[in-house]
Amino acid sequence: MDVSAQNLRDRLRGTLIAAAATPMTGSGEVDPEVVARYLAGLVSGGAGALAVLAHTGRGPYLDAATRAEVIGRAVALGVPVIAGVGGGAEDAAAQARAAAELGADGVLVFPSEGDRVALHEEVWRAARLPMIAFDLYTLPCPPGTMRALLGHPGVAGLKTALLSDAMGCQRAITLTKEAGRLAITGEDRMFGPSLLWGAEAALVGIAAASVEMTAAVMDAFRGPSLRAFEETSARLDRLASVTFTEPMEGYVQRMLWLAAAEGRIPPAHAHDPYGPPLAEDAALFGL
Repeated sequence: MDVSAQNLRDRLRGTLIAAAATPMTGSGEVDPEVVARYLAGLVSGGAGALAVLAHTGRGPYLDAATRAEVIGRAVALGVPVIAGVGGGAEDAAAQARAAAELGADGVLVFPSEGDRVALHEEVWRAARLPMIAFDLYTLPCPPGTMRALLGHPGVAGLKTALLSDAMGCQRAITLTKEAGRLAITGEDRMFGPSLLWGAEAALVGIAAASVEMTAAVMDAFRGPSLRAFEETSARLDRLASVTFTEPMEGYVQRMLWLAAAEGRIPPAHAHDPYGPPLAEDAALFGL
């Protein structure tokens, strides 16, 4: 493993990495000052690192200038920053180079059709930033491909986000740890269990709001009280049951509504123009 990947792996172990949303208006406009205040609130609320422009942050839909603003505001907070990259090898490589120039500490490589190992190699050659591989429910990673990715010198860890596939999550955690990489849970609906299965860090969209609740589960897991872990996990599960539900892609909008209800962002910036229309009303989240 490359020394930069080793360093990021060790730096992120035990860390809650908030998969931040990107606050925007109904027309998709992003205000850098709103973004900066929102990201700072996630850090002060318990996130030890930030993942920006990932699935929750709608990174694939944002232009280069907006992406640069978001990464820059995150880097300014002084915590490790992981930037989402994807959209094909050429686009992902260009995004990784830009992230490196802006001071990001690593990249989260979106899964895509085709040769995933070649995609990671292209991203690695372009920027030499440590990579987090991504096993996502919309395009699960076959075990053979996963083993190959985990053997890449630039891969520091793997995030699993399979939603309801407990056996797939367990397999990913096992393979990742056997390869000496960081096993990262992205399992918003299996958060507590994934920690019990061996996940060593968390990179979750549920920490895009109510980050304190997510951090409390990780703190309780490391603590001496099983009862505290049970109670904090149960609270987080109740939140996940109303935010990470069908249509699943609507979770981004729900988390933005929740962030607005908590006062993290203005309601005018609590829109996800790229998600599905939702039947429920924002009033369910106090707006």
